Amino acid sequence: MTSHDAHARPDVHTGTPLSRRAFTTAVGATAAAATGLAAAAPAAAAGSAADDIPRERPFRAARGRHARRPNILFILGDDLGWADLSSYGSPHIRTPHLDGLARQGVRFTDAYAGSATCSPTRFSLYTGRYPGRTKGGLAEPIADRSVGLEPTHPTLASLLRGAGYATALIGKWHCGYLPDYSPTKSGYDEFFGNFGGALEYYSKLGLAGEYDLYEGDATYKDLRYYTRILTERASEYVRRDHGDRPWLLNLNFTTPHWPWIADGDTGASAEIVRRIKAGDRSALWHADGGSVEKYTEMVEDLDRSVGEVLKALKRSGQEKDTLVFFASDNGGERFSYNWPLAGSKGSLQEGGIRVPSVLRWPARIDGRQVSDLPVFSPDWTATLLELGGARPDPAHPLDGVSLAGYLLRGETPRERDLFWRVRGERALRRGDWKYYRGRSGTDQLFNLAEDRREQADRAKADPGRLAELRASWERTDSGLLPYPTGS
Repeated sequence: MTSHDAHARPDVHTGTPLSRRAFTTAVGATAAAATGLAAAAPAAAAGSAADDIPRERPFRAARGRHARRPNILFILGDDLGWADLSSYGSPHIRTPHLDGLARQGVRFTDAYAGSATCSPTRFSLYTGRYPGRTKGGLAEPIADRSVGLEPTHPTLASLLRGAGYATALIGKWHCGYLPDYSPTKSGYDEFFGNFGGALEYYSKLGLAGEYDLYEGDATYKDLRYYTRILTERASEYVRRDHGDRPWLLNLNFTTPHWPWIADGDTGASAEIVRRIKAGDRSALWHADGGSVEKYTEMVEDLDRSVGEVLKALKRSGQEKDTLVFFASDNGGERFSYNWPLAGSKGSLQEGGIRVPSVLRWPARIDGRQVSDLPVFSPDWTATLLELGGARPDPAHPLDGVSLAGYLLRGETPRERDLFWRVRGERALRRGDWKYYRGRSGTDQLFNLAEDRREQADRAKADPGRLAELRASWERTDSGLLPYPTGS
């Protein structure tokens, strides 16, 4: 018996199929049937024939299947907006590989990041907890060497490694800098990537002008386009013979995060490098560059890169037994397409935290499905730990809820609150209802099933519900670390 088989999780529960509220999941299509439960069609990439659009159906678990513990390929885009994929409604960005991934698995319409910026979301994913549980998670995002993910804190990687997984992180870490913080100090056997929040795609220079490409804890020189390098490294990892050990690969692209440099833009790269070396600390923000067309080019390059990694996975013979998950770390910025959501990166409006999310696991989950179940980053941590046969650390209880019962056994998830907090904003979702307080300080209430754009404030019409959700938010907030004074 292999180690995979030794830890296989038998399906002993039958559960109850998820009772779905009426909804319309077609993007850019008319309402489905009066019941709201008719299969929905994702938007096709521009130029696709209508007959080629596969019909999605509401998610239903394929019960009774058994499989070994999965390999886990968890892919993050960086600052990718909710509707930046053609399968989520983009009218001008073609993403055939990610759309194909969605067709082969489950597309989530109401999936959220753990926070509205890079570092806190990564903290919530790696720890399975609210960012405010840890000091490093209070930085929104981490911008210096003073804080990070403490090596003593259990993580998705450390817990899965303890259960027999090989673990690697390729790409953006952004949870603290050397010498105190590193993926290899937080459960990853291997690390290849950048420590900071952004880097110039060719020179690998970071926000302070530092060189920021590492293998393990040592710098690694490669001045080719960064997305190409990460794609090669990830493809090599998934092709590798790991023996009987299942593996976890966190593949964290920086695409399409600024600066707005696409593959081949060596002139724009050279100008940004010149400004960085001249002491311009804002050069990487690239506030005077970019365009919708350049952003489109970067997203489509991300799609091709994911496609290359998926092709390598297929050729390795491990596709069936590998759970692939793709999402963004937060909402889109500047040139992103978020319609119909309001807000963007940094905000707790839907456009700042709702993200495209796709899951594929051929051995256990059928394709061409769509789910409107509200979920967020810490839920995936809890889910992957359960699927991998790893137990959470009782000293660091998870804030996420495992979705394994929903995905594999058709169990109805219990209703619970999704909570977010950033400096100056607060939000909580319960079912269709969302409580939100922005920087104006005004409490608002929205019914997201009727008003995804958060324009119809129901606070005055339903003060009791508003008070109940506000009280729930404040109870959770009282158990978190306070922000440093003056921040």
